[in-house]
Formats: sequence, C-alpha cells, structure tokens
Amino acid sequence: MIVKPVNLVLRASIICGLLYGSTAVASTSAAAKVSAAASQPTNMSADILSFLGSIGLSSSQSQTLKGRYDAALGNGSSPGEILGVACQAAQESLGTAQVNISPLNQTLADENWSLSCVASPYCIVLPQSADEVVKAIKIISYFKIKFSVRSGGHSPNPGWSSVGQDGVLLDLQRLNQISLSSDKTLCSLGPGARWGDVVATLGAQNATVIAGRNPLVGVGGLILGGGYHHASSEYGTAADNVKNFEVVLSNGNIVNANHDENEDLFWALKGGGPNFGIVTRFDVYTIPVNEIWYQIAVYPVDQGLEIIDIFARWQQQEGSSDFKANIILSLGTDSHVIGLVYSAPSEQTPSAFAPYLALQPLQVVVPATNGTFASLNEAIAPFIPTEHMRHDYRGVSSHVDAQLYKDVYSFWLSKATATRDAIGANQTFVLQHVPGNMAAQGVAKGGNPLGMYPETHQWWTTLVDWVKEEDDDVARSAAIDTVEQWKKLSQERGLSLPFIFMNDAAREQNPIAGYGEENVNRLKGISQKYDGSQLFQTQQNGGFLLVHV
Repeated sequence: MIVKPVNLVLRASIICGLLYGSTAVASTSAAAKVSAAASQPTNMSADILSFLGSIGLSSSQSQTLKGRYDAALGNGSSPGEILGVACQAAQESLGTAQVNISPLNQTLADENWSLSCVASPYCIVLPQSADEVVKAIKIISYFKIKFSVRSGGHSPNPGWSSVGQDGVLLDLQRLNQISLSSDKTLCSLGPGARWGDVVATLGAQNATVIAGRNPLVGVGGLILGGGYHHASSEYGTAADNVKNFEVVLSNGNIVNANHDENEDLFWALKGGGPNFGIVTRFDVYTIPVNEIWYQIAVYPVDQGLEIIDIFARWQQQEGSSDFKANIILSLGTDSHVIGLVYSAPSEQTPSAFAPYLALQPLQVVVPATNGTFASLNEAIAPFIPTEHMRHDYRGVSSHVDAQLYKDVYSFWLSKATATRDAIGANQTFVLQHVPGNMAAQGVAKGGNPLGMYPETHQWWTTLVDWVKEEDDDVARSAAIDTVEQWKKLSQERGLSLPFIFMNDAAREQNPIAGYGEENVNRLKGISQKYDGSQLFQTQQNGGFLLVHV
C-alpha cells in the first residue's frame, strides 16, 4: 500500500509510520525455553494444597487439582500437563470469564497487530484488577511456566506480546481505566487502554496527556519503552510525565513507584522496559494544551532530497527554539508525507514552519486546522489500514546532518524500491526530531535511564508491511541494511549516537545497551532488588530483557 495523490489512501506506515508502541517484553531467553517439568521443585506435590488455598481455591477444588498434578508428576510431568494444571488453577481462582482455555478463543489470541506475532498460547488470562494480576503472577511463578504480557499487542517483534502452546498469555486489555482527577491535573490509566480512547476521553473533558501518536497502540508498552508524542519536544517523553506507577512484583506484592516511594524503581520504569514487574496503573500528569494547529500534506517522490535539506535546517533552527512545533516526516517510495503539528492555535501557518512553505504539495489531505489532539486522531483514523499484515520496524539515531540523511535515504530508496518490486512490500523512511529539550525535560522530572543525548538529534525508524511469511527475510532486508548503512556512515563522519528508541527497536536490536554502562548497571541492580527470583528475566517469552544486555 502506498500514498496515492488521487483517491488517496494514507497507510499507517506513511502517515503513522513513526507512531509505534507495544508491550515491551524482551527477547527470548534460553532459560525460558527450559521445559516446565524440568524446573519444578521436588516438594511441590506436598505444598500445592497450601498454595492453591492462598489464591482462593476451595478445599475441594484444591484436592482435585492436586490429584491432577500428582498424576502429571507420575507421568514425568510434561510441560503440557503442568500448563493444564496452572491454567485450571487460574480459571478457578479468577473465574471462567477471565481465563480462556481450550477451545481457545482464536479471535482473542489473534489480536496482535502483526501477523508475524500471532500465536496460540495454552491459555489466556485476562485480569480485571491488580489483585487478579497478583494471582496470575503467583501461578506463573509457582508452576515455573513461560508467559508473555500484552497490553495493546502493537509490537511487530515475534514473542514480545504473544506465546505459543508452551506458555500463558497475560492479556491486560481489561485493565483499561481512564480516570481524570477532579482538578484535571492527573489521569490514571490502565495498561490495556488504547491511546485513541485515552485522548478522546480526556479531550471531551478539555484535558490531554503526552500520549501515543497512533490511536491503536496500547498504553503499557509505549510508556515502558519511553513514548514519543507530538508535544514531546516541549514536555518530554510519555514516561517522563508519569507521576506514579502501580506495579505487581514477581513475589506478588503490589507497590507504588514515585518520587517518594521506591524512587529507584520509579526511575527504572521510565524507559526500562518489562524488567521489573507488571504495571497495573499509570498516574500521568496532564499537560496545559487544549487547542492545537495541524496540517498534513503529500509531496511528490522527487522532492525527497529537498525535503531532507529543509528538515535538517529546521531541526537546528526553528525546531531547536520553538518547542511547540513538531513534524511528522515520512518518506516513501512513491510519495512523501509531512505533518505539521503546533501545540497552540494559530490563524495562519505558524512561523516555526515557514521553511516548509517552499515545498509544493501534491495534495493537502488534512487542511490547516485549529483543533485538538483528539480531532487530529480523528483526521488520521480513516487513513490507518485495517488489513491484518506482517510488519517490522527498527531504529537508529544520529546527530543532525543533511548530507548523512540524504546519503542514507538514497541507499534506502534503492533497497526499498527493489523490495517493493520483488514482493510488494511497502516501507517508509522516517526521521523523528529530538531537540535537546527532551533530555532536559527528563532530567527536570526526576531522571530516566535512557541516557538521551542532550542536544538536538534524530531518531530514524521505518515501518515495513508485507503479506507472505515466506517473504519475511526479503521484506526485512532493506531496513536491516539501511541501519547498517546509518551506523557505517555516521561512524565514519563522527555523527553516530548509541541510542536506539525502544519503541522502534527490532527483535535483533538491543536498545537498553545504548543507555550507557552506568545506567545499565543500575537497571540490573534494580531488577535484582525488585525481582529477586528473576522471573521477568527467565520466564518471559520475549522482549528487551536485561539478561541479554
């Protein structure tokens, strides 16, 4: 799918190609691959009755499950038998409506955004409260079973928010609270809420937060990976605007992490991924932005180099001085999209965007509008495709340099065009503006582990869409080669930066390693402190885990 100037259909990979977020779970560890049976403690048959009683099962239910468990042990306790006991325990503890076992609801299992991530778990647990998450984690811990966590399921990385028959999917979609305080300064969000619902609900009350830019993305993964928004230039990442995290730890305790309680955990959760616990509530500050100005237009493919020149100059000038201004810049193989977003109303194009007036668009698809972030989402929504496809993305960062941008873009365009012609895969070349104020906002709001460069730079990403599994390697190759070209040229020219934005990182990448040695060591210490059993390192199916850094 491509941007077409006539009968225009804007794909998510063009107009929202940089608007990602997913449940941030980490790359599969070898320890998590060990069969459940091999890791069962020898005394489990003796103490299982007390455990089942602790999660609310009756004596009769406990005895029945103990009998089933004893039989599994007698048969050599295959992983499937242990999972069956664990899932039945979850169902009897939380209720049939909260635990889906065989026959599995395949529609529910298939809710992941990318087809490459669809898998069928042994069972799906859908907690409705933090207390139910506690029970689920206790069961996962006790039976030593593999699991994945899904908030919105918008990661294209296989296994990040899905798991196969050898594990349990903890789906947080029913933890979808959106609650605004009476003074409208604080919003409490469940990890399973979608950002479109958050922005619409708050917009109806004349409030907003630093949110995800794609309305389909879930709250939990985006914040744990950092979270980039139209207003991040002025207010920092989504994670920097969290006042408090409510977290379920691996030992089953529920704690709050904020400036006054568990401050080290508070710091770690602001971009540290899924390494510390399951966040069941985010208390997020609102921002004093109600009305905004925006416009989205499509430009011909032969203007790509000119657009890059203007963007690089803009980054160092207007973009580094007027933090209300931000750009959606998505270059394609057939056309390009520029979205101008200004965090205040304006009767004419804000002066911060004056350089872009030199460009002649093919079509203005969203005319200059004084609206809200909610109305911007509504304007974008018709152009986001609903077709279930395979997706991939990856990220890299660098200093600002127009020639570097153009050289890598030309390299990418050749690769992306060849891939499109060969298998029909579509992809984008996305430059994300990151002014120094973003790092300053993080410091001012208590710090984070990101190790963000303190001056203006860029975060590059891409979105690749294709259909057939057999085309996976070919479809992904252009982006993989482009990142290597970014790294090669930027290192040769003294323009490289180690940071990789977690929300844009691919399965083979290691974003936490780019946070810097000091921050990585601190994160590992915090993980050991709050996850003494290292459940989140050894039993999670996928994601960006500290054990791999």
